[in-house]
Amino acid sequence: MSNLIQTGDNADITKERRNATFDIHDMSLFLYGSEEILKRRKEMLAFVKSKPEFNDPIPTEFMNREQRVDNGARKIVAMTDNTDEIDAGDFFGEGMYFQGLIMGRDLHPMSLHYVMFLPTIQGQSDDEQLDEWLPLTISRSFVGTYAQTELGHGTNLSKLETTATYDPKAGEFVLHSPSITAAKWWPGGLGKSANVAIVVANLYTQGECKGPHPFFVQLRDYDTHEPLKGITVGDIGPKLGFNTSDNGFLLFNNFRIPRRNMLMRYAKVLPDGTYIKPQHAKLAFGTMVFVRSIMIKDQSTQLAAAACIAKRYSAIRRQGEIKQGAGEVQILDYQTQQLRIFPVMARAFCFMFAAYEIRDLYMKVTEQLGEGNTELLPEIHALTSGLKSVVSYEVALGIEQCRMACGGHGYSQASAFPEIYAYAVAGCTYEGENIVMLLQVARFLMKAAEEVMNGKAKLADICAYLAKRGANKSRLRTADEYRGDVIIEDLEHVARNQVFRAYDSLKRKEKEMPSEEAWNKTAIELCKASRWHVRLYLAKNFLHKISTAKGAIREPLENLARLYAFDIITSSHGEFLRGGFMSEAQLDELKGGFYTLLERLRRNAVAIVDSWDFDDKELHSILGKRDGNVYSSLLDWAQQSQLNRTQVLPTFNKYLGPMMKEGRSKL
Repeated sequence: MSNLIQTGDNADITKERRNATFDIHDMSLFLYGSEEILKRRKEMLAFVKSKPEFNDPIPTEFMNREQRVDNGARKIVAMTDNTDEIDAGDFFGEGMYFQGLIMGRDLHPMSLHYVMFLPTIQGQSDDEQLDEWLPLTISRSFVGTYAQTELGHGTNLSKLETTATYDPKAGEFVLHSPSITAAKWWPGGLGKSANVAIVVANLYTQGECKGPHPFFVQLRDYDTHEPLKGITVGDIGPKLGFNTSDNGFLLFNNFRIPRRNMLMRYAKVLPDGTYIKPQHAKLAFGTMVFVRSIMIKDQSTQLAAAACIAKRYSAIRRQGEIKQGAGEVQILDYQTQQLRIFPVMARAFCFMFAAYEIRDLYMKVTEQLGEGNTELLPEIHALTSGLKSVVSYEVALGIEQCRMACGGHGYSQASAFPEIYAYAVAGCTYEGENIVMLLQVARFLMKAAEEVMNGKAKLADICAYLAKRGANKSRLRTADEYRGDVIIEDLEHVARNQVFRAYDSLKRKEKEMPSEEAWNKTAIELCKASRWHVRLYLAKNFLHKISTAKGAIREPLENLARLYAFDIITSSHGEFLRGGFMSEAQLDELKGGFYTLLERLRRNAVAIVDSWDFDDKELHSILGKRDGNVYSSLLDWAQQSQLNRTQVLPTFNKYLGPMMKEGRSKL
């Protein structure tokens, strides 16, 4: 608390911190896991602040794109020159935090080098390939990217048009882009920075297509950086966000690479062209599971940042009177403002705890894969696909709610909301478009439902609820008693019913039409089933996590977890009314409980977001400044605009001045 309350701070935000019912350090400790992690965060922050080469010459909001690309390249080299200051093997923890402090919310020329290229090399290269490529990757001897998505195809990998045809006489693969829509499109760093890539292409050997496989491909000359013959590559232009990143396009014209440039840990092509398939079709999913665990953590952090900004600003912004003559109140006192922001904060905690759980599951699955055990892989792949979809969507909605809760100032880039939103909303489409991800989960759920119906289900804990026989009525009596297992039972009831409702609908349609047409006509119900499956997992994990909390932090955490669950139920009340599972009186009780939770959380509103340990450098928001001195800081920020370097712009003499002079002459 001592670091958060300082002389000269805004009086309202200081009052909020003094009113907290718990020690913020204890909450931070629970959120991040250990004293050592909190200590390391402080050490890394102090180190970053001590290095002038990590600073921006002017606020990035005032840079043009060329300046941002240049600044990003400069800083990423400086950052990676100093990776000995962190545990480089802990990208989920220290790596992400270190990068965020230095690079902010924009991507950089080496984003995919570390997040996709390196994990793919580690996960899908055989031992000989690892010996060749991994040291070069780690030493930054080249800059890599991951080229999968094409102009005409993204998530539907089987229809990628880029081909890799094996020529046994030469012992080479021939990479080719047969059409414009086959152009690789979107890979970060591809446009101007990367000189190598993992390229995903449909493999052809001995006259047969064996599906999409990854290949190591050199794109540019290592010395001159000029594209190699047979390669067309460039930048795709400005985007909604990520404009420090040179996302690129790539086309091949019968470009040849050695046979051993196919990543061969699982699938292989022998010198004569014989194809050896992997032992398990989903072995290559391990890298994607890792990337999605990173995504979930990143998304939850952005949502927490948005809530932090909105709550701090709402604590210092006074507007309107609730009691006539009593003076303007903090807008955080309005119930409608609490409704906008408090559930967002609950989701941020929920999603962060899920990210940690998925990271642990990933480590477990990785260990099992090393032993040849693929039992958990389909389930964790389905779960992370669903989490990626649900979390990124709800994060995008939550950030926008927080922006609107800050009124007009939320529209300014000084607030950081445009930057946060542009950064986070991209997650709805990269690494798999959200609806497609939900439908992938649905295929897994339909298989599980089929097993239950046939009495052959061997379900892991994630899906065990599908085989349960739940009660026909909710056990909800009073909102205050509605906790833990009772909440989970009710969410399981709705999730289970939706899964089997979709299953029954699909089976009926399959009797009337081809299976893919039946799937399309059931797709909305299938997506609903996937969403409920993921919501159930999130709520169950959240409630379990907070049950381990001790001391004064337990109550606000329970209030957050119950607010999260109440929000799900009251916003989808029709599902709980079906078949009389809940009565209208029970739902009214729950709505009243929801409003009570808003009141209970009000006192700790700022302390809860303070526990995320956001430094001003990381938050990068004038509205969310620790000291609450927003208005003077907004004016200071605005004065840095390039337009304020001179009192009279050239536009006056060129256009506006003559217009006004002509207008006056006619009077």
